[in-house]
Order: sequence, then C-alpha cells, then structure tokens
Amino acid sequence: MLTDLAEYLAAQGGDVTIISSRLRYDDAQADLPKDEVLGGVRVHRVLGSRLGRSHIVGRAIDYVTFYLFAAIAMGRLVRRGDVLLAKTDPPLISIIAAIVAKLKGARLVNWCQDLFPEVAGSLGMGWAEGPLGQGLRWGRNQSLKAAALNAVLCPQMGDHLAAEGVDPAKIAILPNWCDRDIAAVAPDRNPLRAAWGLTGKTVIGYSGNLGRAHMPEKILDLVERAKGLPDLAWLFIGGGKGTDQLKQYADANPDADIHFQPYQPREQLSESLSVADMHLISLDPACEGLIMPSKYYGVAAVSRPVIFLGSPQGAIADEIGQGNVTGTVLDSAEPGSWRATLAAFQAPTQRAGGAAENTVNGNFIANDHMGRWAQALRDCCEQEVG
Repeated sequence: MLTDLAEYLAAQGGDVTIISSRLRYDDAQADLPKDEVLGGVRVHRVLGSRLGRSHIVGRAIDYVTFYLFAAIAMGRLVRRGDVLLAKTDPPLISIIAAIVAKLKGARLVNWCQDLFPEVAGSLGMGWAEGPLGQGLRWGRNQSLKAAALNAVLCPQMGDHLAAEGVDPAKIAILPNWCDRDIAAVAPDRNPLRAAWGLTGKTVIGYSGNLGRAHMPEKILDLVERAKGLPDLAWLFIGGGKGTDQLKQYADANPDADIHFQPYQPREQLSESLSVADMHLISLDPACEGLIMPSKYYGVAAVSRPVIFLGSPQGAIADEIGQGNVTGTVLDSAEPGSWRATLAAFQAPTQRAGGAAENTVNGNFIANDHMGRWAQALRDCCEQEVG
C-alpha cells in the first residue's frame, strides 16, 4: 500500500521520501542499501538491531533501535510545512512522529492499519490493560489528537478512535485497495497449481501472516471439521506462529490434504493468489475495529470468493453482506455450523477447471483510492502549521 501511494504521489509531482529500516520482514540479516531511489521515491533506510521476529524480546529491541534512528532521520529530513505520514508498524511510531512534527513545524498524518496497544489487550496480554498499556494508549491518543488527519480503514476503526477522544473531523475512512500489479490468472494458465500438486482439487487458500489475531486454533478446528469434503485441499502461503501449529497438525493428519508454501515475491502474487479457488480470511472478534485484514485486498485483486471466519458483525462480514465481495461467513462462535456452511458454499463456487469469479466493485480500484489520498494530503497542506 505504501509503495503504491508513494509512487503515485511522486508521479503526480510530489517530493516523497520514505524512512524505513534496512531489514526485510522475512530476513533480519538482510542488509538493504542505506539510500536509493525507487519509482521516483527517495528511500532512506536507518540502522537498527537485527534480532528478528522469532522472539518478542528481540522484536521489541529491534523496534526500540529503529525508533531511535528513525527519530534522528526525521529530525534531519523533515522541513517546516512538510506532511509527515506515520504508519502503525512498528507500533506507536506516531508518538515520535508527533514530537518531530511539532518541533519542525510539519503536519502529521497517521495511517492506522491497526490500533496498538488495544490489539495486545484483545489478545490476552495483561500488561496492555495495566499501567504500562494505559500509558502507551494515552501517548498514542495524544499523537492522534495532534495530527492534521488520522486515516482509518473501516468505520469500526473510526468509531473506536472517536470513542478515545479523537476529533471525528480529524478521522477519515480511507480503505486500502487492490494491488495494481495483481490480476487473476486462470487455472489452465497458472504454472503454480500443477507445480504445487493441486490440479483437480478444490483449493481453499490462506495467504499471509498467521498470527494470534487470526485464530490458528479455530482454523485447525475448521480443517478438522472439513475432513471428507470431496477433493478439498488447503493451501497456506506465508508464515507466523500459527503456521507452525498447522504444520504439526498436517504431519499427524495427512488425510486433511494441507499444503504449505513460503511468502511469495510481489511479482508472483498474481499466480500464487490465483492458485486457490477461494480464500480463507480470519480475525478474532475481539480485534474487530482494531485490525482490518490486509490479505482481503489481494484476494479481491484476483477475483476469488472469501470464506470469512470471525464475527458476523465484523468489517469483512459487512463487505460480504453489502455485495462488495462474493463470500460466506463462518461465525467463530458457532463451530457446529461450519461444515454445512462450507459444503454449501463450496459447491456453487466450483467450475470445470477453474474458480468462480468474485464480485469486485469500485471500492477496490487503486487509482480511485490513491486519488482520494492525494486530495486528503492536499487538504492537510492547506491547514495552518501549529
């Protein structure tokens, strides 16, 4: 999303600089260049520790060192009148960005892909509800209140921020979009379907990180309950702690027909996402309004139906109910209904040698959404700098 928007703004004549780390998401030992220009965008990568994502302590240290060097870079690169856009990974970077924006006379925009520390609290991490979590939440809220704009992905997220005391006039619903480089690939033209041993099967795919918020235990239960459905295979692409649990289950249950593949390069996402006849998206109901699963937009880009495992009142369930995407909802609180719902949905989505087409409307068109973003940023530039 950030790459698309940054390159779009640069193509419109904007002067865009990205500050990021030198690590890769899936490789802590990668050493990316300190400075380069990509798609007309200047990318400045800062130093930091390299302990990786496998342990929470190491990840926290990586975050802290990134905060330090990113703050130095922001202080050096940001000028009065600039727009400083802060994402939400790593968490709470908006606090540092708000301080820099205030000192430098810049306008702060927060792009909220998720809300922390609430996510940690919703997943049972007790510290998030204690003094430390409350202090971090207060600091986060102050950075949102100080911003010229806070972009959220769905109405539920906007409602949550308003309840936290953020001025609704500073909240804008700016959904994500389909990747411009991803398009559906027909099964008979997709080399990965045969290479991955999935020819002749009805494939339910899951692509991306499988973490605690995605309810790996519920997914395991779903796979178990779906055993025996004709020609059904499961494909998990990506990683995360939940993937390790699934691999252990697959080793003990070969009849479940579960396949695994690593994260795929961006230039191969059209093929990898198109392998599945339908995609599973899951979200813990406790995280509704705090997270909008980003994998949803890739699924929409390849026109595949969605099986959503979560709350029937959630944001993805709303997208299905409104007809923005073809799909069905599996209520995470009603596991007894999953097999029948899945079997009923599976039958009409099958085609001879292919998958059913999705219903994708203008809500996902990249240029429309990036145009809205560009206008929102222009509006911010017209505001007086404090």
